[in-house]
Amino acid sequence: MDLGGSLGHLTYSTLVHPGDTWEEMWHSLTTYVPAVKERVCPDRPFGVSLRLSGKSAERLTADAKERARLKAFLADNDMYLYTVNAFPHGQFKGVRVKEQVYEPDWRTDQRALYTMQVADILAEVVPAGIAPSIQSPPCGFKPRVTGPDVVDAYTRQVLGVVAHLVRLEERTGRTVTLALEPEPFCFMEVTAEAVDYFTGHLYADKSAETLAKATGIPVAKAHAALRRHLGLVYDICHQAVEFEDITASLASLVAAGIPVFKLQEAAALRVPVVTQELVDALTPFADTVYLTQTIENRDGRLTRYLNLEDAFTAWNKDPGPREWRTHFHVPVFLDDLGLFKTTRFAIEEALRFHKATPVSRQLEIETYTWDVLPAHLKTGDITDYVVRELEWVKSQLA
Repeated sequence: MDLGGSLGHLTYSTLVHPGDTWEEMWHSLTTYVPAVKERVCPDRPFGVSLRLSGKSAERLTADAKERARLKAFLADNDMYLYTVNAFPHGQFKGVRVKEQVYEPDWRTDQRALYTMQVADILAEVVPAGIAPSIQSPPCGFKPRVTGPDVVDAYTRQVLGVVAHLVRLEERTGRTVTLALEPEPFCFMEVTAEAVDYFTGHLYADKSAETLAKATGIPVAKAHAALRRHLGLVYDICHQAVEFEDITASLASLVAAGIPVFKLQEAAALRVPVVTQELVDALTPFADTVYLTQTIENRDGRLTRYLNLEDAFTAWNKDPGPREWRTHFHVPVFLDDLGLFKTTRFAIEEALRFHKATPVSRQLEIETYTWDVLPAHLKTGDITDYVVRELEWVKSQLA
């Protein structure tokens, strides 16, 4: 929904629903999204964030009638598509995902082709006046970045997709953007790493020259095209887990001229003071198909664990006061989870920044963990839960 003024558009990610195949995503789109719309903006257009897996992208690319059906459904139900989650290529629900969520990574032709297919779908389905975004991984899983050749491969593939976006814009008049999403344990993890990669590689003179050669546009226009088509998803949860100062983080992106194509309101699990009682109580959060990257602050020193279980092992070897923040998305409207806390304060800080200095035209709630949340954290059914999250974010921006 359009929040008015310079605040942008707000929706929720359909990654929360089943959607590993196009049939599943179509059912989720036609079943849940209209119910949410009816509750939060029955008399106004409602923006949609669509999860498209690799299989869904292939299906829609090959089937013009299905693309037309999607476009007609959105129009008939007073909805408009403005972003696609093309981060998880394969299965995301009901199976062990863990670090495989980053595969195929940005070294591969498969990742590039998938992203270009999504771009073509968006250019056809999205109404005029919207520059839709494609959410994508932060290049790859950090332990697999074994040298500068890997980084060069990332850059080469990303620039190839940007060249496709430039040609798509020339052909259709539609501006589609690619938004890479920093995340714990990835190549781009903290904000400084994202700034370094964009300014030192993606926006560098060499990249503009490569793009100009690929598209036939002047180098000066290639520089502008890189910043028009290539930016970030800023997931507030991720940077809060990293113990970053959210205001300083966002300000550094603004200063570097790196566009935030999507600002995601998500909260993480937080344990301000770890005790054995709390370690025992955390077990349900550790037993999940997703990574639970955990960052520990002990006397000002940060230690990173790929999963909660690794943090448990470190605690058992050397217990003592520390804070843990875990990449486990929890409801944004909750600050207190009983024994635990959340990083909701980081969302509040980011939204204050956004109100004063609008940082993105696209806002999205991404609490995709409904299916693995402990029962006591669920509020009503999935529609109730999503509506409550949307209303809370709206209240922060009122």
